[in-house]
Amino acid sequence: MDVRGLRLVHVSFVVIKADTPWHYSEDGVDLVVKDPNGNQVHDSRAKVSDKFEFIVQKRGVHRFCFTNKSPYHETVDFDVHVGHFSYFDQHAKDEHFGPLFEQIRKLDEDLYNVLFEQHWLTAQTDRQAILNENMSTRAIHKALLESAALIAASAVQVYLLRRLFERKLGTSRV
Repeated sequence: MDVRGLRLVHVSFVVIKADTPWHYSEDGVDLVVKDPNGNQVHDSRAKVSDKFEFIVQKRGVHRFCFTNKSPYHETVDFDVHVGHFSYFDQHAKDEHFGPLFEQIRKLDEDLYNVLFEQHWLTAQTDRQAILNENMSTRAIHKALLESAALIAASAVQVYLLRRLFERKLGTSRV
């Protein structure tokens, strides 16, 4: 295989949120990546987040197909970066600049890797913040419902006890 001209593709996605706080599920999404010939390059199943990379073997349009198995609409943060072509047989003629350019290229790739990781972590943080907010809202609603049920049960108990004592007092006076 000729290693000249290959590209490294970085991919990440995070399912950030569903329609409403009550319609959240951990089902995740499926992602299938296919090359221009229709051959499957990558497959992620039932994941709420994933990060991977692959080497492009054939130039052309690659297809990224997401499938949501959840019955609810979900928002997905999706990021793709195609790395630089690497031509190993083309070097600068001035040997003093060659190593410098190589270091610049490495720094560029390393900088992108840091930015790529940061983007993925930011999306994960956004997703977690939404989950925490939704869970907090549900907890408050549940607590209010339980409090209302307790108040109603207490009111019924007071009513029944009063009625019981009114009957006992009414029958004992005779």
